[in-house]
Amino acid sequence: MNPAHQQKDHITVPLRQAATFNGVLRDSLTLRAPLVRDIRMAQRLASDETEREMQLFASLAEVSVADLEGMTWRDYRRLQEAYFRLAADDDAADAPNTPAHATAG
Repeated sequence: MNPAHQQKDHITVPLRQAATFNGVLRDSLTLRAPLVRDIRMAQRLASDETEREMQLFASLAEVSVADLEGMTWRDYRRLQEAYFRLAADDDAADAPNTPAHATAG
């Protein structure tokens, strides 16, 4: 299976098992980069961390939470991993010699 394909503003995750999203059977799912409003909206819509994550992923993929719930657990984990790569701090990759505990001062 091909690994996720990432560009600066989105990442496409190949699924091991095709699933239905918005009424269409698909073998991949694309997440766009999160905006602050996406995070805030997910926080407003859900009371626990799991539900917030589901709301956020649904927004970023432009699918419903119910569609995500129909995915296999293995593919959902792939989606989680892809999200964390997509949301990773670009500055950390640009400055490999900067200690993790360094702060601007």
